[in-house]
Amino acid sequence: MNDQNSSSFTRRNLLSMIGATTSAAVLYQAMSSLGHAAESDFTDPIKLEGAPKGASVAVLGAGLAGMTAALELSKAGYKVTVLEYRERAGGRSWTLRGGDTYTELGGFTQTCNFDKGLYINPGPWRIPYHHRALLYYCGQLGVKLEAFVEHNVNAYLHHSNAFGGKPQRWRHIMSDYNGYVSELLAKATNADKLDEPVSKEDREILLESLRTWGALDKNYKYSAATASALRGSDKDPGGGPDGAPTPSTPISREDILHSRLWSYLNFPLTYEYGQTLFQPVGGMERIAEAFAAKVNHLITFNVKVTEIAQGNDGVTISYSNAKGDGPTQQLKADWCVCTIPLSVLSQIKANFSSSMQAAIEAVPYAPSTKVGLQFKRRFWEQDEAIYGGISFTDLPIGQISYPSTDYLSPGKGVLLGAYVFGVAGVEFTALAPEDRVKRALEHGSKLHPQMMKEFDNGIAVSWHRVPWTLGCFGMWKQDTRRDHYKNLCAIDGRVVLAGEHCSYVNAWQEGAILSSLSAIERLHKRAVGGN
Repeated sequence: MNDQNSSSFTRRNLLSMIGATTSAAVLYQAMSSLGHAAESDFTDPIKLEGAPKGASVAVLGAGLAGMTAALELSKAGYKVTVLEYRERAGGRSWTLRGGDTYTELGGFTQTCNFDKGLYINPGPWRIPYHHRALLYYCGQLGVKLEAFVEHNVNAYLHHSNAFGGKPQRWRHIMSDYNGYVSELLAKATNADKLDEPVSKEDREILLESLRTWGALDKNYKYSAATASALRGSDKDPGGGPDGAPTPSTPISREDILHSRLWSYLNFPLTYEYGQTLFQPVGGMERIAEAFAAKVNHLITFNVKVTEIAQGNDGVTISYSNAKGDGPTQQLKADWCVCTIPLSVLSQIKANFSSSMQAAIEAVPYAPSTKVGLQFKRRFWEQDEAIYGGISFTDLPIGQISYPSTDYLSPGKGVLLGAYVFGVAGVEFTALAPEDRVKRALEHGSKLHPQMMKEFDNGIAVSWHRVPWTLGCFGMWKQDTRRDHYKNLCAIDGRVVLAGEHCSYVNAWQEGAILSSLSAIERLHKRAVGGN
C-alpha cells in the first residue's frame, strides 16, 4: 500500500481488507465493534381463536409444517384431517435405527443393522440456537435436547492436493492462518499505513487485538515462540522429568495459503452454524414423535393424494392407498393447507391459479446423499481424540460428522460418513446403496485409514430417490424468488401452501414451522371474514 493509496483509506476500506484476508469471524468482530451487526427478533407462535362453527381444514402431509398446522388449527376449533403418504409422521424429520427398513425409488430396499441406541438422521440433524420457533415447540412438547458439536478444532481439514493429501488438524490451519494474517495486518498498521480516518487510538487497539488474536510476539511476528498458545504443542505437557512440552511448529505461510484449507474456517463461525446448536436426545425423529403424540388421531396414514380440486365453497381431495392400487376416496373440507414438497406437488392434478402452478413448477430440489457408517469401535475418539464436530474435505463425501453423544462408550459407534451435494450428490444418487457406502468408505479412509478395518455396516439415503420428497429441499435462486415466491405463499382460492419451500429459512425445520404459522394465521383471518 503506497502513501497515495493510504490517504484515502477509510473504516470501510479497513473492514473490506479484514474481510478479504481473514475468516468471517474477524470481519464480524470488527463490524460489531463499529455497531453494524445485529440479530433479528423472533415472534412467538400465533394463538388462533374463534374458528367459524363447523369449519374444516384438510392438511396434506404430516411433516413438521403439517403437524404444526394441525395442532394449532385444532386448538382453535377447526375440524382437521391430515393425509399422510407414509406409515409415520415427520416427513424429512427422520431417524434410522437398527431394524428399520427403507425402500427407495428403483426398488432398492435397505435394512438398518445398527446396534441398539445407535442411529443416523438422513434429513435434518442439528438445530441452531436462533431457530426459536422449533425450540419453542420442543419445549412445549417435552422434547429433550442436547448440544450438537458443530466446531471441533481437533477435527480435520483435508484437500487432496495439499500436504501430500494428509489431513490437517483444524486448529493448526486456523491458528497459523490467523497468525500470519494478523502479522501482515500488524505490519501495515505499525508502519503507519492507515490514514487519519482510522485514528491513532483505533490503530493502537487494532494492534493490541491482532497480537492477541494471532498469538504474535512483542515484535508482531507469528512464530513457534507464541504459536503453541493457540495450535497446541508438538509434544503435550506431561509428568516426571521428561514432562516439558515441545513448542509447536507452525506450517509455513506459503503452504497455508496454497492449501486453500482456510476456505473452511468461517463455516462454524457463521450466524447459521454458530454454536450453540442442539439435537434431540435419541435422534431427530423425537420431535416428529412428540408432535404426533398430540395430533396422531387426526392423521390418516399410507394414503396418496391424486387430485386437489377447489371451488367457491370448499376443496375436494382425492386420494388412494399409498401403493396407488386401491379405490379412490375423497375428503371434502372448507380449506386446505398443503405441505407436500413441490417436487411431488407438481405431479399432482390440481386446479390452482396459473401463477400458483408456475411457482410450484419453478423450484427444483437439491440432490443430496447421507451415508451412515457403523464401526466396531469409536476409533475417532480412541485413536485421534475427536469428540463431536465435523471434518471437511474436497473429496465427494464433503464432510464426516462425529457423534455428539455417548462419548467414550465401549463398543460400536456410528459416523455420518458422507453428506453429499451438487454434482457429487447426483453421482452418489446414481449408485446402488451398497456402492454409496463403499464409496464413502474409500474416500473417508483418506482422512481415517482405520475405516476399512473397523467398518461393520452402513446405510445410505439419496434424497432424489426418496418417494415422498424426490429431493432434499427446495433450491431457490434470486430470480425465482423474485418472480414466484409471493405467488407460492399466497392463499390460492381455498388452498394455502406451507413447508420449508415457503420460507426464507428453507432447508431447515424452522422454515417449515414458520411457514406453517404464517399460512394458518392468514387462512384463519380469511375464514373468519377478513382479507
